Amino acid sequence: MELTLLGTGTPEGLPRPGCPCAACAVSVGTRSRAATAVLVDGALLLDLTPGAVLAGARAGHSLAGVRQVLLTHPHDGPAVELPPGLPAAGRVPDGRELSVISGHRVRAVPMDAPGTGYEVTGPDGSRLLYLPPGGAPAGTNGVTGQRPYDMVLADVLGRPEALARLRASGAVGPSTDVIAVHLDHDTPPGPELDRRCAAAGARAVPDGTTVLVGEYRAVPALPRRTLVLGGARSGKSYEAEQRLASFPEVVYVATGGTRDGDAEWAQRVGLHRERRPSTWQTVETCELEPLLAGAGPPLLVDCLALWLTDAMDRAGAWDDAIWAKGGRQQLGERTAELVAAVRATRRTVVLVSNEVGSGIVPATASGRRFRDELGRLNARVAGECEHVLLVVAGQALALKE
Repeated sequence: MELTLLGTGTPEGLPRPGCPCAACAVSVGTRSRAATAVLVDGALLLDLTPGAVLAGARAGHSLAGVRQVLLTHPHDGPAVELPPGLPAAGRVPDGRELSVISGHRVRAVPMDAPGTGYEVTGPDGSRLLYLPPGGAPAGTNGVTGQRPYDMVLADVLGRPEALARLRASGAVGPSTDVIAVHLDHDTPPGPELDRRCAAAGARAVPDGTTVLVGEYRAVPALPRRTLVLGGARSGKSYEAEQRLASFPEVVYVATGGTRDGDAEWAQRVGLHRERRPSTWQTVETCELEPLLAGAGPPLLVDCLALWLTDAMDRAGAWDDAIWAKGGRQQLGERTAELVAAVRATRRTVVLVSNEVGSGIVPATASGRRFRDELGRLNARVAGECEHVLLVVAGQALALKE
């Protein structure tokens, strides 16, 4: 099947009319996006949007051969005017199948939000899944007895858990080409959009792009090891979580543990837990080496600063005398073991750590010791990671990629 993406934005388009936000301000020219609409083999139109005929003409395609127009979601505001010559637009009831005169078979996939997804099988047997904005398949939508979809068009950035669900059911496999559509102003266009899509194993394409379903294409590779650095409340933990949001299973390794009687700490931990998908498993430990050495789903370690605090506690490194008599060596050995485990791991791992040393010099020797050791640990772990990000004021800067 040949697909032409006439638009790849939200139903409001990008920039949104009258929106003064920074993302909309820079979404001009080639970065602007019309509402998502997909032309399949010149015969099937998924979603009818204003300007579809003009968008098709700009992409070198006519809509004169369209035999079926299907809608995926409720359209707010006045009805979109149907261009002359196009058949009436409609939606297929959930679970029903439709055969198009062009040879395409369409099955309506139930969603967990208002709207309908469509599974399209082409005359050549290739399979496409197209999901509406903000939609994810209801239930598991398993593909028992069938191979994974060749291509998926979905709201990857708005509903990353939908992609996780599809991966868990086998509907999305290693070779599935995932294209992000219904793109909104929550993610700035350009490098930031590409980075966020790549983290989900997906890609974004400009309006008017034509792609072939089933054509071999290298899937964006998620780095095996990623280090996310940042200061307090910089957004580093959220950035790390977003990098794994589209994975069906993740082991969240909390190195901070619990603090009896500390209500503020308990509130912090609770907020982190509420933000994470329910399918993630939480492990509270500072014994990272066995987890890194074992097999299993991706790891998210948050954070190395708290791991170092525990390591310094065990080594008695806060005391000057103990530090001089063997604490330095003991801490060095434990740090070396962690760095070696990061180097040798075969699991996907995202590590979070505080970036320190750019501000006030600590007033105590133990404080300066912690700052220095964390700086050294960050540098050594970064040296073993394929990807390193620095998060400043919620903005992720790639230091190594």
